[in-house]
Amino acid sequence: MKKTLLVVTMILVSTALMFANGQGEQAAADGPINLKLAHVYESSEPYHTWALWAADEIKKQTNGKFEIEVYPASSLGKEADINQALSLGTIDLIYTGGSFAGRTYGPIAMLEAPFMFKDYQHFMNVAESDFFEELADGYEKASGGARPLSVIYYGTRCVTSNKPINTPADMKGLKIRVPNAPLHLMFPNAVGANAAPIAFAEVYLALQQGVVDAQENPLPTIQAKKFYEVQKYINLTQHVTSGILTIVSPKIWAGLSDEEKAIFTKTFKQSSFNCSEEIRQAEQDLVSWFEEKGVIVNPVDRQPFIDIVSPELKGGERATWSIEQYEKLQALAN
Repeated sequence: MKKTLLVVTMILVSTALMFANGQGEQAAADGPINLKLAHVYESSEPYHTWALWAADEIKKQTNGKFEIEVYPASSLGKEADINQALSLGTIDLIYTGGSFAGRTYGPIAMLEAPFMFKDYQHFMNVAESDFFEELADGYEKASGGARPLSVIYYGTRCVTSNKPINTPADMKGLKIRVPNAPLHLMFPNAVGANAAPIAFAEVYLALQQGVVDAQENPLPTIQAKKFYEVQKYINLTQHVTSGILTIVSPKIWAGLSDEEKAIFTKTFKQSSFNCSEEIRQAEQDLVSWFEEKGVIVNPVDRQPFIDIVSPELKGGERATWSIEQYEKLQALAN
C-alpha cells in the first residue's frame, strides 16, 4: 500500500513539474507584454525623448517583461481622443494636460490653471509632494482605476500674435486658439478675448490662414511647432504654468504587481524630472534664439493680468477644485 502511494505521489509531482515547465516555455514563447504610450508632441521634443528613455528603463528593470512603444505627434489621435482611448483600454499610457485630465477628476485640472503657480520651483514642489499623490488618488478613484504616475513641467504659456500684447485691454476681441478643455477658457474670458478651441495638430495652419489671430504655448513648443514662422510677436504673459501628466490605464495598472507598480512610478517620476529640467533650461535659452530669427519677444507686466484672473481661482465658475485644495497647493510655494 505504501509503495503504491509513493508511486502515485511521484507521478503527480512529475506531472506537475512537466506542466510548470510547459507553462514557462509558453510564457517565454508568448514574448513581452506590449504597451502603447501616446502623446501629441513632436518626436524632436524632450517629452518624446524622455518617454523613450522611460520605456527602455522599464524594459530593463522588468527583465524584458514590458515593451512600451511610444507614439508621438497625435499619431494615435488628438488629445481628447487619447484620453478616451485610455479609458477604453485601447491605449495603455498617455501624456495629457491637467485640463484634459480634469474632465475626469476636476481638482487635478488645477495643475494647469492660470497664475496658479508662483514659479518653476513652486511647480516642482507640487510635483514631488504628497498633495500630488492626493490628486492622483482622486483621479484613480474617479476614473475607475487609471493612475497618474507623474507630472512634467510643460513650461509657462505665452501669447503669440501679430500685434504687441501689453495689457489685458490689448486682448479684447482677439481670436486666440486654446486647447479644447474648459479650464483653458478661464484666461481668455477674463481678458475679453475670443477663445477658439482647435486641435493641436491644426494650429499652425489656422494661424497661417488667419482663422485665429493668436495662440498660447510655452517657448519650447512655439519653437518645435514653428509657430514663430507665422506670428510676429511672442508676448511673455506667462499666464499658465502647464503640467503634463503621465497616466496609465485601469487595466494595465490593476494587472501590475506591487513591485512593478513601484518600477513604473519611480521610472516615470525620474523621466518627468529630467524632462522638466530640460524644458526649464530651454525656456531660458530661447529668448535670444527667437530674437535671432527676427521675432519680437515682448516683455509684459503680468500684474494686471494676475489681478483680473486671481478671483477666479478662489471659487470662480471654472474652478473645479476646493478652497482647501487651492490653499494646500499655495502652501507649497516655499
